[in-house]
Amino acid sequence: MKKYIILVLLITVFACQQKPKKNGKLQVVTTTTMITDLVKNIGGDKIDIQGLMGAGVDPHLYKASEGDVSKLFNADVIVYNGLHLEGKLEDVFEKMRQQDKKTIAASDAIDTATLIGSEYFASNYDPHIWFDIANWEIITQYITDKLCEFDAENAATYKKNGANYLKTLASLKTTIIQQVNSLPIEKRILVTAHDAFNYFGKEFQFNVVGLQGLSTATEAGVKDVQRLANFIEEKNVKAIFVESSVPKRTVEALQEAVRAKGKEVVIGGTLYSDALGSRGTAEATYIGMYKHNVKIIVNSLK
Repeated sequence: MKKYIILVLLITVFACQQKPKKNGKLQVVTTTTMITDLVKNIGGDKIDIQGLMGAGVDPHLYKASEGDVSKLFNADVIVYNGLHLEGKLEDVFEKMRQQDKKTIAASDAIDTATLIGSEYFASNYDPHIWFDIANWEIITQYITDKLCEFDAENAATYKKNGANYLKTLASLKTTIIQQVNSLPIEKRILVTAHDAFNYFGKEFQFNVVGLQGLSTATEAGVKDVQRLANFIEEKNVKAIFVESSVPKRTVEALQEAVRAKGKEVVIGGTLYSDALGSRGTAEATYIGMYKHNVKIIVNSLK
């Protein structure tokens, strides 16, 4: 409660401060690395962008610092995922809206009828919407339209960049379909640290099982490990996967539990789920992340 009161006071202070000079560019603050990469592709050199979260950062557990609050209130536009993915920032976003700050929740672009339900989030939906490429295409168009609305002077650039990125996403989907089709349906069982890949599973016919459930805020217990070990033995699963933004100890414990049953399951590699890869790597982009994940999954499960 004390931390919440301090945060509210900081929000009030920054809201009363004079806004900085724009230097001719739209000042945009984003939350997750996936959102940051998308907005960069659309905004190009017409925006100055600051992403709050970096590689390996878990958005489920992320807390706003004083510096974050300053960045958010000095922004012209804030872009975030929504659906309570950034659960601990919800109070901040609400304050932003009360201050008439221009905000864009990527999830607002998606018809709720197409979302996967979840009892783990206040939104009642699974927030990992970026793993459905069709969702990302819809969100690309939505954010493009919003930037055009907020910065009409540079609308032509945003429209051009958005259209180009949509072509890139279409090409990505063709590539992913070809790779996934090389893996028989009966081998499409994806066991990961937490349930971030349900949209991927729905789109490409994978049975997705996460050790920690949808939110990493909930720790996996001994019963969860044993239950999943039994599942792996029953289905003869060849590989399980760790995630870059989730500690690997629970997956290693799962591997040991399977081994105790006289079976072997390998850790197929590290997948990028709630955050992209390190700056300067191919996995630091949405396209690179998706290609990396599918290559690791398909090759390990074959």
